[in-house]
Amino acid sequence: MAHPATTPLAAARCRIASGASTARAAAGGMPQELPFALLAERGMVVGGHRGMGMNAVGAPPGARAGAVRERENTLLSFGRAAQHAAVSFVEFDVQVTKDGCPVIFHDDFILTQKTEALYERRVADLLLEEFLSYGLQKESHKVSKPLLRRMEDGRVLTWNTEEDDSLCTLQEVFQHVSPHLGFNIELKFDDNIIYPSGSLTCALQAVLQVVFQYAGNRPIFFSTFQPDAARIARELQSIYPVLFLTEGGTAKYNDERRNSLDNAIRVCQEYDLHGVVSEVRGVLKNPSAILKAQELNLALLTYGQLNNVWEAVYLQYLMGVNGVIVDLVEEISNAVEDFSKPDLSQSTFSNSSGTGEMHEAFSQQQLGFLLRLIPELIQQPH
Repeated sequence: MAHPATTPLAAARCRIASGASTARAAAGGMPQELPFALLAERGMVVGGHRGMGMNAVGAPPGARAGAVRERENTLLSFGRAAQHAAVSFVEFDVQVTKDGCPVIFHDDFILTQKTEALYERRVADLLLEEFLSYGLQKESHKVSKPLLRRMEDGRVLTWNTEEDDSLCTLQEVFQHVSPHLGFNIELKFDDNIIYPSGSLTCALQAVLQVVFQYAGNRPIFFSTFQPDAARIARELQSIYPVLFLTEGGTAKYNDERRNSLDNAIRVCQEYDLHGVVSEVRGVLKNPSAILKAQELNLALLTYGQLNNVWEAVYLQYLMGVNGVIVDLVEEISNAVEDFSKPDLSQSTFSNSSGTGEMHEAFSQQQLGFLLRLIPELIQQPH
C-alpha cells in the first residue's frame, strides 16, 4: 500500500487551515443537528446521493440508477435536488487537491484521453487548476480534457450524461446551493492507501476551513469510510455530527473496523461519533443493529441500490431506520413523504382511534409480510 507524500505547498495550506479550525473550535457554537433534529419531526429523512443520484456509467439498459440526467456531484445536480421539498440533504464526496483545495469528486482517479493514449491521475495529486480542466468548462475559451471513467470490470467509458456541468469546489457548493439544503459531506480517502495521522489531519483541516467560513446556518454532517479520519474529524471540532460509513459486512477489508455493522457501532462508541451510514443490505441482514443503535442514541442511515426500491425503503421506515440516501430522488422522497404522514397510516392500516393501537396494528400487519421479503431483497442485483 502506498503512503501519500506531503508537498511544501500542501504543508503550508495545512498550517493555515489548522489556525482557522482551532479558532472556530475555541469559539464554540451550537451543533447543527441534521439529521438529528429532523429525525424526531419526520421519522425518516431522505438524502440525494451525489445530488440527484449517482451516474451509472456503463449500466445495462433499463438500470434504474441510469435514469439520472445530470452529472453527479455538480452544482446542477445539487440545485435540482434542492428544489424537492421532501429532500433534507444531499450527499457528496470531498477530496483535497495537492495544493490544499477541497473539491467534489467521487472516484480516486480521474481519466482523460489524448489521441489513443489514456491518462489517469489521482485526484489528490492534482493541483486545483489541473482538476478543473477536466470536462465541461465554465469559460468558453478554455480547452477541456475529455472526462472518462474506469468501471469496476476495468472498462474505460466516456462519461456522458443528458445534461452536463463543470467540476466544482466545496466552496462553490456552499456559495451556489440553497442554504436550506443540508449537506452530508463524505470525507473521501483511497482504500488502498495507509494514511499517516498527519496526512489525514491536514486534509480534514482544509475541509473544515471551508466549512467554517461558508456554512452559516446550513445543516451539515460528515461521514467517512476511513475510521481514523472519522476519529480525527470528531477531535478537530464539536460543531457538526460525524457518522461512520460502512458496507455492513457486504465486503471485506484488512481493517476489521470496516467489516460489519456491529463493528461500525463499536467504532461510534469508541470515537464518540454520532451514528452510522450503512449499506442497506447490511442492515437487512442484521436488523437487531437498529435497536442497538437506538439504545446508544446513534443515528442510523442507509445507502445502496435497494434504496431505489420504495418497498425496501418502506420496510426500513417500519424498522426504525432514520434516513435513506437514494438515487431516484424524486420518486423515493415523494414515497417517504406519503407513508410518513400520520393520517395515511391511520386510514390505510388501522381502524383504531388510539395512537398506540394504531401503531401496533400498523406494525403487526405490515412487518410480518415485509420481513419475509428480506432474503429476496438482499439477493437483488446491485
